[in-house]
Amino acid sequence: MRSGRNFRVDSPAGNAIVTRELAAELERVLELFGVNARNGMKGRIGVFFKPGIFGHHKVGRAADVYAVGGIGFEDWKRQWDAALRSCFLVPGENKRRTKLNIERRKNLGWQLYKALQNYGNWSQPNGFPIQLFGPWTRSEGPWKYISDFLLNAHRDHIHVAK
Repeated sequence: MRSGRNFRVDSPAGNAIVTRELAAELERVLELFGVNARNGMKGRIGVFFKPGIFGHHKVGRAADVYAVGGIGFEDWKRQWDAALRSCFLVPGENKRRTKLNIERRKNLGWQLYKALQNYGNWSQPNGFPIQLFGPWTRSEGPWKYISDFLLNAHRDHIHVAK
């Protein structure tokens, strides 16, 4: 993986050795994410990869993203969950929606997950779920019926495969 115009790879090069096809798809989606997420911010948004060891990772068909904007996904998800809980305490549907929209604009972790979900073309082996897993899988999909084991294994990163 290499950096783009609107994002930069903060991890060592060896952390995201992937096929050309996966690199091209990730770069395309990360560019879209960066354009939308920067929203007045200066500089590119940092993305940090760590190498995986199972399945698609062995042949470079999968990548694991552990941080965006210098913050790990466990922290982004914790902030997201706290914001959702506080939204339920706000009286009035319009005020709740406004508060949630503010969190959506602030939370780069959620934004990256949604960009990968909405713009990416990920692998879906016959009889298996689409290969996009992360902390938001149960609430956002695209495959919401994830096992506790698989969800726990992806609580601190986003996994994509092509």
